[in-house]
Amino acid sequence: MNISEAVAARILELCKQYNITVNKLSTISGVTQSTVNDIVNKKARNIGIVTIKKLCDGLEISITDFFDTPTFRELEQELF
Repeated sequence: MNISEAVAARILELCKQYNITVNKLSTISGVTQSTVNDIVNKKARNIGIVTIKKLCDGLEISITDFFDTPTFRELEQELF
């Protein structure tokens, strides 16, 4: 799993946890629906930290909470 896939999976996990749709996350975070859809559909390869921070703000969680999961701790270095 690469970082983009991990971010997409985490967003979907949080939507399920908070019982909201991706569209609702978009609305409460101020991130366009197309951007969030591109992330969760793995069309976005370079997801900015500002975008992730806005999503976290919408969910009222910290960046640390977002990334503090086994998935992110176990990601291997990506070599291009």
